[in-house]
Amino acid sequence: MLRIDEQMAAAPLDACFRVAADVERWPEFLPHYRWVRFRERQGFARGTVEMAAWRPFGMLRYPTWWVSRMDHDLQAPAILYRHIEGITRGMDVRWEFERRSRGTLLRVLHEWDGPAWPLVGRLAASAVIGPHFISAIARRTLAGIARAAERAAWSAPRM
Repeated sequence: MLRIDEQMAAAPLDACFRVAADVERWPEFLPHYRWVRFRERQGFARGTVEMAAWRPFGMLRYPTWWVSRMDHDLQAPAILYRHIEGITRGMDVRWEFERRSRGTLLRVLHEWDGPAWPLVGRLAASAVIGPHFISAIARRTLAGIARAAERAAWSAPRM
């Protein structure tokens, strides 16, 4: 399964990267995130991070949870995750940031073979988990990161 979700932000790339990499602050401005905490921090945007979010379905909210190894590539720039616990164990996630004339394109790629369920794992990933959980949460997260980066960029002191 490959899921790609994108969002434009009217903010410079560095502001977008900084906000996206500061995962512990996500619950402050992303209401669908229940918590984010480092189990083991190995520096800026690096370590083992536990995340939990809500996936709304109308009036109902379904709890989701996972643990990832987080890293970053400042040259690309990119933020990288490898899910190591939870139903999405084995999923690779790559956040990319691309300068555009009017801001930054944020892109999140999720690659996963699906859960280790005999016969139905790949189908469950591509037909249900990918579009109705992974992309649904990713789209909300991207929109919130874009808004927070735009606020940060507009509130930064200007010379």
